[in-house]
Amino acid sequence: MLTIIENLLNDEEVRRFRERLHAADWQDGAGTAGTRSIAVKQNLQLPRQDALAQELGNAVLRQLGQHPEFVSASLAEKIWPPVFNLYQDGGHYGTHSDAALMRLPEADLTIRSDLSATLFLSDPGSYDGGELIVEEQFGAQAVKLAAGDMVLYPSSSLHQVAPVTRGQRICAITWIQSAVADTPARALLYDLDQSIRGLTPERPKDDPEINRLIHIYHNLLRRWAQV
Repeated sequence: MLTIIENLLNDEEVRRFRERLHAADWQDGAGTAGTRSIAVKQNLQLPRQDALAQELGNAVLRQLGQHPEFVSASLAEKIWPPVFNLYQDGGHYGTHSDAALMRLPEADLTIRSDLSATLFLSDPGSYDGGELIVEEQFGAQAVKLAAGDMVLYPSSSLHQVAPVTRGQRICAITWIQSAVADTPARALLYDLDQSIRGLTPERPKDDPEINRLIHIYHNLLRRWAQV
């Protein structure tokens, strides 16, 4: 299941991000590729220890932590520090899968990648190509979002970034360990929570049917969560 989180960053925040990243110390992204994916990865990245990457990454994490749509869709337990990447001049990332377990030595932390996320920072009209192509049960889906929007998708999916043939595609990517590892269970909880949120404004605060739905939601979460 692909989930679009719209306006994670507003226009002014996107503008500030792009201004800061314009003069960033971009380095060859092959340095962070696995032994097999290195052959299909051609992009630039900011090192995880880079001060600007950490500053902007923390700003993204703050937005994620307070965004109700992201919280509902991900049920995030742990989030990998966002990685900033740049594709240009034919840069691409061929079909690959994300590592199931990701080690963050400086935090003595291991994350199980349940969800992958891409936050688009470039105006989609400013570059050609660069679609994120995710292979799902019913076929491949190409994603190219407005600047400030994020897409969430299962880390178990095969995916790729199509070649950028004009302009620059700048994004932030991250991985999430969810409290509910099972993708279908997490999708059901998300649908139920969306229904509750959609119905609540039209009902009295003490509406028994809303309370029943909330009761069901939390009992399902209690059954499926691993914390």
